[in-house]
Amino acid sequence: MMVEEINGRDGFLGRPIEYVLLDDQSKPDVARSLYEKLITVDKVDLIQGPYATAPILAAMGVAQRYGKIIIQSSMGIPKLQTYDMAFPATPFGPEPDKSYPNVILDAMATLSPAPKSMVVLTSKFPSAQFMAQGMRTEAEKRGVKVPLFLEYEAGNRDFGAIAARVKEANADFLWVGSLGLESNQILEALRKLDYRPKNSFHLYPAPGPLALSPDGNLVWSSTFLEPDEPFMSRPGMKRIAEHYKERATKANLPYPIIDAQAAGMAAQWQILEQGVNGAKSLEDKQIAAWLKKNVVTTVYGPTKFDGPYNHGAPAQLIRQVQNKEWKVVWPKDLAAPGVKLING
Repeated sequence: MMVEEINGRDGFLGRPIEYVLLDDQSKPDVARSLYEKLITVDKVDLIQGPYATAPILAAMGVAQRYGKIIIQSSMGIPKLQTYDMAFPATPFGPEPDKSYPNVILDAMATLSPAPKSMVVLTSKFPSAQFMAQGMRTEAEKRGVKVPLFLEYEAGNRDFGAIAARVKEANADFLWVGSLGLESNQILEALRKLDYRPKNSFHLYPAPGPLALSPDGNLVWSSTFLEPDEPFMSRPGMKRIAEHYKERATKANLPYPIIDAQAAGMAAQWQILEQGVNGAKSLEDKQIAAWLKKNVVTTVYGPTKFDGPYNHGAPAQLIRQVQNKEWKVVWPKDLAAPGVKLING
């Protein structure tokens, strides 16, 4: 999608971009080998980062060895991005384990009654575990008790025993460091025990399946934008959202609505295109130097790389499933028109 857009603008400095699909199988060693081949054998001009923290770290090591700029949109642990020519496309901020839990706690404080206890349940997947530990720390700092902090193996499918412990704790709020369909499985396991959390937050769920699930109504999740105002007024956002919906519908995706994951990939390409055009060069060091000195505009708004680990300010938001659609509900000034946070 973005390659077509950029080629429609005459590519990078007049050179068209070729789209070739390579599968890293979500395995760091495969990602490492692919990037090594791209740089040393295929001799590509520029690279883009893969998806997810572990493959990104593998690719970043290769990029650093050969002095290549690398832009990524899903590094969930910013402090691991130590390479000075690695740039984040998604505004996690340098310390999301501190900043984002407080966004959640601020929203919780507006509920009536405000939750006084929280169960923290998380996958051992590194980026989820990282955020879960931050959530526990920040909650306790603000007087929200955490009677149960429970981890499960990444890829776990049987949540029966875990659900029983969550039900027994019966906290006011459930925070889940989930990935993909884990949230659906956890909520289903809780329903089988005749237990529904009063309110629950889900870190990195599969957005479509959770929104459409019978258990998904009013759940919270992390986001950076949704296809509503004020986000749709950002440059290019309306066009990208419409193009995404058209493609996703043709591909028979059950939830063909753009969200933060897809938008992050769009932002990667927007950053690289502006870096190339701004530096008027395909040389990695010149592009990196230009990005560090300038503000770029992406679907996430004005973006700077002037903080620790090349991060700018955090801009993580809360969305909630309302009528089987995700809507930004917090902070209030970024909520969709006519939408507010609903207490479960």
